Amino acid sequence: MSAILPCITGRMSQTSIERLREYLAQLPPQSQALLMREFERALERGQDTAVATLVLEQLRKIVRKSEANEALPPRTDDLSRLLFQVLEPFLVEAGTPLRAGQIRRSSLQPIWQWLGRDGAPDKLNEFEAVLSRMPADSAGQVEALAQKLQAVAAAAIFQLTGPGGGDKSRALARVGPPNVIEDLYSIGAVLQVRDAIATLNEKLPRTLRAFGDSQIASVTSALNIPALQTPQMLPFALSIVVQRMTAPWQIIRLAVKIAASDDEIRVAATPYGIAVTIALHDLSCVAAILRMDIKRGRFDNVAGNLKTLHDGVRGLRTELDLRNDSAWGKQLTSIRADISNALQSEIDSVPGRVRRILRQRPEKDIPPGARIDSTEVEETVALIDFVATCRNYASELAINEVTLRTYSDLQQYVERSTEQLVQSLRAADHKVRTYRQQQVQAAIRFCQVLFGDDYASLMSRAAENALTGERKSSRAG
Repeated sequence: MSAILPCITGRMSQTSIERLREYLAQLPPQSQALLMREFERALERGQDTAVATLVLEQLRKIVRKSEANEALPPRTDDLSRLLFQVLEPFLVEAGTPLRAGQIRRSSLQPIWQWLGRDGAPDKLNEFEAVLSRMPADSAGQVEALAQKLQAVAAAAIFQLTGPGGGDKSRALARVGPPNVIEDLYSIGAVLQVRDAIATLNEKLPRTLRAFGDSQIASVTSALNIPALQTPQMLPFALSIVVQRMTAPWQIIRLAVKIAASDDEIRVAATPYGIAVTIALHDLSCVAAILRMDIKRGRFDNVAGNLKTLHDGVRGLRTELDLRNDSAWGKQLTSIRADISNALQSEIDSVPGRVRRILRQRPEKDIPPGARIDSTEVEETVALIDFVATCRNYASELAINEVTLRTYSDLQQYVERSTEQLVQSLRAADHKVRTYRQQQVQAAIRFCQVLFGDDYASLMSRAAENALTGERKSSRAG
């Protein structure tokens, strides 16, 4: 594992992630389970959250695929996993803002400990003994055991959280802090309707691409399960739907369909109004990820997140009649403002970085052995590409003016500077020629982003001709 940690902790490209996934897939199931437990504990302690989140995400994809394709018993070495496997679609990692239809992963461990200590200790010991005697390939028996375990846990949770029995505050306090108690109610509710959730998973299309009338009708029919239509369970059912969607913001179309209106007051008056709250929350989370990526100089996923935000903001603004002074309207305005501020600040910084690299300093001001930092050049290339990407989504994200102005300024400055630097190669003193060449190479990289490969190739040939002409002139002298 240590061999791949450097690529995890650095800027992860898609290729690096694929290598990580291939490595993890080759590990024995026991090693995968051990790694999952270790990284989950790291998250609970707040350590190495970026590494732990990335590795856990890849491990869970591998395990889910293995369970689906090979019908193997799901991680039979851990009874708690059998209990909580039905919760997997709803779990969020530490530090992630919680919304309706989600459960904190960090709450599972204290709730498991409470079940073993107070909730159902005898039954858990019995199930542990049964599980230890099961052969490794007994998938059907393991699934039956998981259902019994979930039923026992649901009953224990309901006995503690349900009505009757006097003051239960002291007993609840033994489970954990208030956020764990909040999740305890949700976990109990989900475990009680696990069969309805399984039915919903079977009825839903595997992927919801263009969420038009036919798919809306199909999903509405799949959701028509009484146990999932309660105020507590509907957000969880909608969370399952959202995970099947290629454009998650489109979940609002269910609410509009049920309300038979795009008026936000009528939409909010239906139980499905929670779909709009879910869409707004999830867009807010994507905006937070975008801000963090920009702050850390990580632009690999910026284009995808920008498209998600652009499409989501535009969809909510066009498919819902939102009032500016309503809760939903204010939240959408806040999301747009956050995105705009994060993008504008970074966009404004790009021309200065380009000028620092391409500025044609007098030769007397260039010290011997001066070099252009190749890392800074590539970072600046990524920033120029970032500005170019922002142009595609500028109007909806309230950055139209600054993006168009900055991109135009970059084009004019880089074009003029590249031509001047190429000309400077003809007469450059040999002491600074290497530095000038590196400036030209940086300028050509910038041209590639701003004007395309053909123009970059043209300037590259011009630079080569300038150097060739300079060398011929030197020999003639």
